[in-house]
Amino acid sequence: MNDMESLSENSWDIIIAGTGLAQSLLAFALSRSGKRVLHLDQNSYYGGSEAAFSLEEASEWVNSVNHHPSRTPFDEAKIFTYQHPQDSPRSSPSQTGSESSERPQSTPDLRPKLASSRAYTLSLSPYFLYTRSELISILISSKVYRQLEFMAVGSWWLHFPEHPNAESNDTGAARLFHRVPGNREDVFADTHISMKSKRTLMRFLRHLNKAQDEEASEMETNEDLSMPFGDYLSSKFSVPQDLHNPLLSLSLSQLPQQDTTASYAVPRIKRHLASIGALGPGFGSIVSKYGGGSEILQVGCRASAVGGGVYALDTGIQSITDAEASAESEHPVEVQLSNGETVRTKFVIGSAWDLPSQKQPSCAKVARSITIASSDFTSLLPVTAEGGPVPASAVLMFPGDTLSSPQSPPVYLQVHSSDTGDCPRQQSIIYGSIALSGPEGHTLLECAVDRLLRAEGPQAIALWSMRYNQLGRLSNDGTPPSIQTYSPHVFSFPPASLDLAFEDETVDVIKQAWMKIVGDEVDHDEFMNFEDREGASDD
Repeated sequence: MNDMESLSENSWDIIIAGTGLAQSLLAFALSRSGKRVLHLDQNSYYGGSEAAFSLEEASEWVNSVNHHPSRTPFDEAKIFTYQHPQDSPRSSPSQTGSESSERPQSTPDLRPKLASSRAYTLSLSPYFLYTRSELISILISSKVYRQLEFMAVGSWWLHFPEHPNAESNDTGAARLFHRVPGNREDVFADTHISMKSKRTLMRFLRHLNKAQDEEASEMETNEDLSMPFGDYLSSKFSVPQDLHNPLLSLSLSQLPQQDTTASYAVPRIKRHLASIGALGPGFGSIVSKYGGGSEILQVGCRASAVGGGVYALDTGIQSITDAEASAESEHPVEVQLSNGETVRTKFVIGSAWDLPSQKQPSCAKVARSITIASSDFTSLLPVTAEGGPVPASAVLMFPGDTLSSPQSPPVYLQVHSSDTGDCPRQQSIIYGSIALSGPEGHTLLECAVDRLLRAEGPQAIALWSMRYNQLGRLSNDGTPPSIQTYSPHVFSFPPASLDLAFEDETVDVIKQAWMKIVGDEVDHDEFMNFEDREGASDD
């Protein structure tokens, strides 16, 4: 890192504000395209809305969000530690974290406890990657994938409050959840689906497989996908109602079933099915170890620094003055930094929360929660195919009616085992999300997490949790994200995606920004397509 005093002594091709995934990969791409990059973050940590924290860092973040909500796309953040009364297997929240009863000193305390702060890596915006994701393609073409480690995401599960056909060999949480079939073999092996329903389901899956073919896709362009997804399943394929929610879960729609269109759900179910087996048997998605997307963006920042990018944390932008470029001024933009320095650049780009005096974009808001649990939830992480890996994560969907709220959006929980590196052995991280902010959303999240813990058994208790609201973009609205232009040389990224799986449109936005900066100087097909640098293995 260069000394702060040197920043104003240089002119920059671009100043990038914020170290979220989009900014970090753009910085990497531009630094390797020969651009002088100054990469700033008003925070003292990398990642912005996609950061990952230890317990102590999470506590500091909560205080910062609640004192300066306008600086971030978050609000109403709270942390809860938990009391563990001797006479109850369940936990009760406490803002103080003090124990509710004293134990004799001669009696060893064997109750589950939190480990040290740095034993945890908690992601603010957890998401996984489908194996055919464009992000994986550019991580490979840019060679930075070698600095990352990925784990398989295994089964999708649907909550049944009173599972009508629970099998005698179902254990733990699996007793109250139905594993969603992910392929033809799963459908025929599923004992919860009648033979008649299997036939109609297979007809729908064959239709999706047929549409994977390019010519077949052209033939389907006249298909009406504007109707609600449930109506589409019933009217075209006679799929019974009890299979609508399992299929909806594969689309990862965060809207209620009645508000999710077929135009949203069908392509995403195709994505899910087409991804299975692409990188190995039995899984179609992966999660990066040690903080998910936070680890990916930090690898991008390190690679940018190796390419000549200069980094400054705790440094925001106070003001921007954009003048017309002239023969005398190749760097027309004057930027006043929060440390009092003034620097000049050709371009500035960041999120709306990183740039000064910009109108905040129209956003969706979701409620999120992070829970540290004293269980490894092995029943939810079975090997799904012969020769396949042991999954490190599972996805659980709670339809609103299973939580006594039929009109509400579904709750999604992502369970991360210790194999993700997010927590110690014999513990798990439960990431919760619902497209309903405020107390109502957090009540449903808490209910879903409690159902999961109770289903697992008395050994599964909550040790710590954090709840907050996040602003961003849901792909359900159907509007493709794009770069916003504030002036000829100042741009803004769209709000970050709130989806559970990485949306490939984000890569399109990063490339769009890269093209604005490099212009016609380089072949646009060379985006994130780099040769190995000497000594790259030591980066």
